[in-house]
Amino acid sequence: MAGVTLPAADWRARPGLDRLIDALDGAHGMARWVGGAVRDSLLGLPVADLDLATRFAPEEVVRRLEAAGIKAVPTGIAHGTVTAVSDGTVVEVTTLRRDVATDGRHAVVAFSDDWREDAARRDFTMNALYADPLTGEVFDWFGGLDDLAARRVRFIGDPYRRIAEDHLRILRFFRFHARFGDAINADGLDACVARANDLMALSRERIAAELLKLFVAPGAVPVVTLMEARGIFRPVLPEIDAAGVARLAALATRESAAGIAPDAIRRLAALVAPAAAEGVGARLKLSNNDRKRLVQASAGPGDEGACALGYRVGIDSAIDRLLLAGADPGPLVGWERPALPIGGGALVARGLAKGPDVARTLRAVEDRWIAEGFPAGDRVEAIADEEVAQALRSRRNA
Repeated sequence: MAGVTLPAADWRARPGLDRLIDALDGAHGMARWVGGAVRDSLLGLPVADLDLATRFAPEEVVRRLEAAGIKAVPTGIAHGTVTAVSDGTVVEVTTLRRDVATDGRHAVVAFSDDWREDAARRDFTMNALYADPLTGEVFDWFGGLDDLAARRVRFIGDPYRRIAEDHLRILRFFRFHARFGDAINADGLDACVARANDLMALSRERIAAELLKLFVAPGAVPVVTLMEARGIFRPVLPEIDAAGVARLAALATRESAAGIAPDAIRRLAALVAPAAAEGVGARLKLSNNDRKRLVQASAGPGDEGACALGYRVGIDSAIDRLLLAGADPGPLVGWERPALPIGGGALVARGLAKGPDVARTLRAVEDRWIAEGFPAGDRVEAIADEEVAQALRSRRNA
């Protein structure tokens, strides 16, 4: 696929890019777009993050950016990465590199001025595509363009070596296949299966980040099915079994039918049995909010209706519970949780003494308000009158 150029994608006209490219001497081959922006542009997909590779050393990158009035943040300068903020546009600028040593988790790098050498250390051929920032000419040393056209995720060179350099590439192989792939690359699959136990050496945060992205990819269901069948989850998430994969497939169908976007925590809740949810959330070091959602997701739809459930547990958790239970989440689509339009002060004004009675009566008012579909105005006032009267009678008869 010789002579390929980037399309005139919208991102290429973002503010500040011309100034950035000029500062890094893009006109003379010192800087090129690389990775996701190139790949996704060629596929006609939206581009989020921008990555620019350069022959300049990190210190020279900082000097040139500052001289051009562009903010330079040394986010990963030891590994060659400087974040450039040009007229509000954020670009990760990384000096060309080669690996000196790797242990499957971290890499020691040396800086380079060789484009092919930099490309050779990347994971997949489709991620090792570079583009001239002015002409859009695409540079490809490892058949990435052909693989992209075939929707084939393929390791650069020996898959076993790529995995030995960074064990996370096992999960990345499946995530990228779920997002971009058609027929899976057999050599890559065999290497990932053979080296699956290497995943145990990784931090649980890195594993969680990859898996949560994978679970919401377009091809998540068939890829997760394959991963479970080939034992990929066993070293890190043995709780995922064939029954969980079946629950995931059912959930994905319901999400699609309801017009609700896939959600990683909800899909993880489908994959693991309810009794295992707390342990999985802790092991993956999920946030407190995500762990709570994971545990609650299988609690069932309740018996008050979708909106009542959404009010009591939050819309996200309610949608989780309804979808996993096979109930209709439709009433919650676009619904905004209302606020109870009356407070304890209004009950005191009606003659209720401050204290436990107010809280108890306010809960009774709230329960009736929810049961009646969140009415407003005079109906809320009437409910409050009735509940306060009942509380005062109970108080007198006590």
